[in-house]
Amino acid sequence: MKNEHFKRFFIQLINVYSRIGCIAFVLISISISLKAQTAYLTNASSNSVSVIDVSTNIVTHIISVGSFPYGVSVSSDGTKVYVTNNGSNTVSVINTSTNAVAATIAVGNSPVGVSVSTDGSMLYVSNYNDSTVSIVNAITNNVTGTIHVGAQPFGICVNYDGSMVYVANYSTSNVSVINTSGNTVIATIAVGLHPLGICVTPDGTKVYTANETANSVTVINAVTNTVMDSIPVGVYAFGITVNPDGSKVYVANRNGNSVSVISTSTNTVIDSIPVGFNPEGVSVSPDGTKVYSSNFTSNATSVVNTVTNTVSNTISVGSNPISLGNFISIYSLGLGIGSSGFENDAITIYPNPAYTILNIHSQLSNLNSQLLITDIMGNEVYKETLTGIDNSIDISTLSNGIYFYHLTSNKQSQNGKFVVTKI
Repeated sequence: MKNEHFKRFFIQLINVYSRIGCIAFVLISISISLKAQTAYLTNASSNSVSVIDVSTNIVTHIISVGSFPYGVSVSSDGTKVYVTNNGSNTVSVINTSTNAVAATIAVGNSPVGVSVSTDGSMLYVSNYNDSTVSIVNAITNNVTGTIHVGAQPFGICVNYDGSMVYVANYSTSNVSVINTSGNTVIATIAVGLHPLGICVTPDGTKVYTANETANSVTVINAVTNTVMDSIPVGVYAFGITVNPDGSKVYVANRNGNSVSVISTSTNTVIDSIPVGFNPEGVSVSPDGTKVYSSNFTSNATSVVNTVTNTVSNTISVGSNPISLGNFISIYSLGLGIGSSGFENDAITIYPNPAYTILNIHSQLSNLNSQLLITDIMGNEVYKETLTGIDNSIDISTLSNGIYFYHLTSNKQSQNGKFVVTKI
């Protein structure tokens, strides 16, 4: 149903442009394309990544990477995939337009988890045998720092606004909380025995850890950095993920051959779904309709229908898939709105497409910038004075469509475009 809403949005958008006629083409030229959601499965024993078209459940490409690929993180714009190579002590950077490795980054000893920030600027890698986290500038692919955390860090995740990074430390059975402004550990939280996977809700208020030996999930209040609850799940909880609206958490139970479904409102297991043998990684599609589990011993991924909580498909991949982390891309909008000189590298907006909140990072010299947003017809829909480099604005009242922003400050100006889509 959500896919149909998404398609209708684009049909309506095309109709709008048809009504605008010649005036629109004086302003812009448009070519709209929709790149399907894509899943990236790390095949540990094949030293490869299987690329799956989520709409068809067909493996479209196989990409060679480093030795024993383990964790994976897809950038929010869907253009890059980061893969930790546990046996090579590296991270492979995959260009999704070419399905080829564009760069290889040397990190710490035995990297496992990886997480890219929402704005795509920073990458965080957990190094199991170093008990460290590597900080990577995702623009230059250079390691800019190293943070010591608990013993044998495994899963890692960065929150939505990029302010905090959470690391599940396997041997010390705790979570390190890293403040990214200073790249320091500001809290250490005891959780269940031997945490592996970790995820944070979209609103940033809760963190969930999958505790292997405890067969449980620990719920952390991310505001107070205290444990809220412990939820029994299947045998050897491994990977964990949260759906887009934050209402459900899915846990891959490695030795239980199942995926537990947790309601975040009650912190209880509401279903258990049989999947393939030894599921380790688990990821939910951004439209919330499918969950994929990487089944290590089955050499396959199970596709779960989230409405019925049943397996709708099984896809053969490489040898021993793991895919710890977020391995499914978001919708990629190739809007191709041509506007000479309209984009400026000094500004970053995210997410794009946006839903209710638009984050703006601007490098204008004057921090009091005037923001003006107009619709495709040139009508003013939003105006505000921004009082800093980083701002978040409420766009919940805007309808689906393309919008243009214009920032002015101290005789400087920046312009760009973004999409609002409520799917």
